[in-house]
Amino acid sequence: MIDKYISIPFSQLIRHKSVQNFIFLLFIQSSNILITLIVMPLLIQSIGVDQFGLVSLALSVILIANIFVGFGFQLSAPREVALSQKKKKKLSRILSGVLSGKLLLALIAALVLLIAVYGFDLFPDYQEMLVFSLMMLFSEATLPVWFFQGMEKMRLVSVANVFSKLLYLAGIVLFITGPEDAKWVNFLFGFTAFSVNLFILAYLHYGLRIRLIRVSWERIYKGLKDNTYLFLSAFANHISVNGGIVILSFFEPAKTLGMYSLAERVSLVLRIVPALIAQAVYPNAAKLYAEDHARFFAFMRKVYVFTLGFCSILVLGVYFLAPFIIELLAKGPLPESVLYLRILVLVPLIASLNAGNTVLLLIAEKKYLLFNSSWIMLSAMLVGTISLTASMGPMGLCIALVGSELFVFLFTLSLIYRKCPELLKGFYSRPQE
Repeated sequence: MIDKYISIPFSQLIRHKSVQNFIFLLFIQSSNILITLIVMPLLIQSIGVDQFGLVSLALSVILIANIFVGFGFQLSAPREVALSQKKKKKLSRILSGVLSGKLLLALIAALVLLIAVYGFDLFPDYQEMLVFSLMMLFSEATLPVWFFQGMEKMRLVSVANVFSKLLYLAGIVLFITGPEDAKWVNFLFGFTAFSVNLFILAYLHYGLRIRLIRVSWERIYKGLKDNTYLFLSAFANHISVNGGIVILSFFEPAKTLGMYSLAERVSLVLRIVPALIAQAVYPNAAKLYAEDHARFFAFMRKVYVFTLGFCSILVLGVYFLAPFIIELLAKGPLPESVLYLRILVLVPLIASLNAGNTVLLLIAEKKYLLFNSSWIMLSAMLVGTISLTASMGPMGLCIALVGSELFVFLFTLSLIYRKCPELLKGFYSRPQE
């Protein structure tokens, strides 16, 4: 199979829309990683490890709320756009419907969190910080990456993302000077992204003439109803992946949260890679599945081999460079963070194994199976992390996260084997020469 890749001319390979999608998505994530590498030590120096841990905790709560705002549209909308790339009227309806639904959900999420803070006095250690972080809900609602992903034209949105991150970095340098400024960190992130998103939407409306039109309540309701399984799946998956620091906060002080957060953030960056590849190939895979199943399975096998190889190299590199990475981010040695990171790097490696199964279920529109898989993973994660964190602290949390990731891979594989054996056979069977 490697010989097949080598035999493809580079000019032909680089023109493939899936490859271009991956390059620009990688560009987006690479810029995010670079900004994170720059921002994290600046924040730790400016606000301290304790406040950095609370900023990370507030961010985790907002990211969970953003799953509600996204409501699975990041999984369903690119497919709709990909199948309607040359129909501007339909694209206008899709764009307007998704934006309207997500903005409504952002308002609901913000209201719920405000009631939780001021009505029930929840999140006592970082209430003000969390309220200022609500801007991130509206930046998520207006983020149009899903639209350009479906159009397989990621250049504009990738450049805009870099610009928003540079604005965020400038804000950190100019306005975050001490622990009392910690409440502004997540606000700056959300405000800069929201501002850039508005410019992109204006360009779509006036420049590309993909109009933002009025959407009926019935259409918004239908879009939300159709995405219920995907939302619940994404919600369960996100809590499974990002809920560890929230669980740890019940057992450990802010300083320990900060040390764990350093390792977790590096692991989460690596975990993005298999998801990134899946996002890049998703529009083309959806079209291939509708046209020719044999070509679809051949394409997905190539993608799967590349994903496993690429992720394995990254994980090995991070494992051996863990002391250097942590010292670079923290501006000093933190042996505990190094140990946590060397365990957590197994999570993205196992996630790459499950990437093929997830794409199969999405393309074949087996939403209920994806739902079952995600909630089984959440159940396993909660049982494992709560029990092991209570007895072993951060080390137990790391072990539990690795175990739950492995469990969901095996469970999803068995689920597809029982419910959709034709998908498993088509994907994992040896291709005929």
